[in-house]
Amino acid sequence: MKTTSPPASTTPSPPPAPREGIRSILVPLDFSEAARKALVYAVWFAGQFGAKLTLVNVIEPAGAPDFDKTSPPMPARADLMERCRTELELIVEQEGIAPGVVDRIDIRFGHSYQEIVDAARMLNVDLIIISTHGYTGWKHTIFGSTTERVLQQAPCPVLVVREHEKEFVPAAGVRRGSLA
Repeated sequence: MKTTSPPASTTPSPPPAPREGIRSILVPLDFSEAARKALVYAVWFAGQFGAKLTLVNVIEPAGAPDFDKTSPPMPARADLMERCRTELELIVEQEGIAPGVVDRIDIRFGHSYQEIVDAARMLNVDLIIISTHGYTGWKHTIFGSTTERVLQQAPCPVLVVREHEKEFVPAAGVRRGSLA
């Protein structure tokens, strides 16, 4: 029995469907160079997947678990939060991030890891891209690791960007010489 294959189609195939899965990326920023490097990665991922970014900055209380005694007064807190928002807007401008890529800037007050995890849950993000300073030894013991706690509690995948690592995102270390 002889089989024949159907004639080759002369009509062009439709363009590939947009990538599914990552539509919203949360990027915690603490104004460090490591965090800015994570932002470069996040912008690249957003471009690859057509995702929107939410930038979050967390203002930590001055010390103890008793927030009422350690947190700044309301007018000072509002001023501090506005200064942080302005700084994040400036970073977006300095990085040359296209309009519309950053969907929201969220300034929070509390413990960083908990606020990052809460924001991820509340906003139903698909991915968190976070930096780590890579502290070890006594520094890790004293400062703890926000990134480690986020990894343990996040409701979604987490990409950790280390300050000094092999680059895989184009221009991740090129835009500012200090990141290379």
